[in-house]
Amino acid sequence: MPCLCPYRCCSRLREGVHNFFATFIEVLRDRPPGHDWDLEPGVTCGDYLFGMLQGTRSALYANGRESISVTIEEVTPRSVGALIALYERAVGLYASLVNINAYHQPGVEAGKKAAAEVLALQKRVLSVLNEASCKDPVEPLTLDEIADRCHAPEEIEMIYKIIAHMSANDRVLIAEGSCGSPRSVEVFLGECNVDDMYA
Repeated sequence: MPCLCPYRCCSRLREGVHNFFATFIEVLRDRPPGHDWDLEPGVTCGDYLFGMLQGTRSALYANGRESISVTIEEVTPRSVGALIALYERAVGLYASLVNINAYHQPGVEAGKKAAAEVLALQKRVLSVLNEASCKDPVEPLTLDEIADRCHAPEEIEMIYKIIAHMSANDRVLIAEGSCGSPRSVEVFLGECNVDDMYA
């Protein structure tokens, strides 16, 4: 349960149906010294988060709600990997104890299929942009033009999301406009790929 939104989560857990236990993940080390901000004299952002975690935990306990606390020294690739491994095993163990198949998750499968569709659309977008970027002069395209050439006008919002993501990662160049104003955007690829590896 995230300690950043106790008002939304804690109320439901504290006052709602008692059919859960909460897990808190506590990180002891805040930012390196000198890199944390004081919210008020003597109280850093890390102190505030610590107080929220402990306060939320106490509020649940006061109403008979159980919780588990996992404490790690600091956030590192190793500690995050260990937490993922811990919860993978905990889910499997708990599922076997209550006699359910934890790995039969239609919602997860639907998400995977939807993700594959997004990636397929991204390849089509890249192929369309590549074709336009190989012209001399380069032909920047609007989102509507990209959607039309992908034969996916109903997917224009997703095409916008794809363009915004690729632009933020320097994979497409914005010739005009900005991602903050989608109708104004015209984009192209920085390089022409003659073999069109996206097709």
